[in-house]
Amino acid sequence: MTHETTRRTVLLATGATGAAALVAACGGGGDDNGSESTSSPTGQDATSAPAGQVLANIDEIPVGGGKIFKDEEVVVTQPEQGRFKAFSAICTHQRCTVGSVSGGTINCPCHGSKFQIADGAVSQGPATRPLPAERITVEGNAIRLT
Repeated sequence: MTHETTRRTVLLATGATGAAALVAACGGGGDDNGSESTSSPTGQDATSAPAGQVLANIDEIPVGGGKIFKDEEVVVTQPEQGRFKAFSAICTHQRCTVGSVSGGTINCPCHGSKFQIADGAVSQGPATRPLPAERITVEGNAIRLT
């Protein structure tokens, strides 16, 4: 019989002092939503995390619009020239995948919720919570999910 080491096993084995150190080491120290956004020299919003999977080139994301990446469940927007944002593509109302980006909003086809491309805020219900931000970096012409 084999035993897998789980987080619970480690916490139980380390005791209160070790658990406190482990939890402190896992903390992010960023803002409340866990996203530590920075701005690159070109003015694009990015994160401090290392680069990951390339989602798109910057010229694929229209100014004032965006593009939905269904497989990754992410929508990337460009509210202003050179400023890119990313949000979950899963509607906060009943978890449908958003269907389009137009008219300055990210639009859910299931019940008509709309979210602002600049910050994911609800602009039309029935959703009551904004789309959660996702982490991206912009390196050269590449937009990467991090």
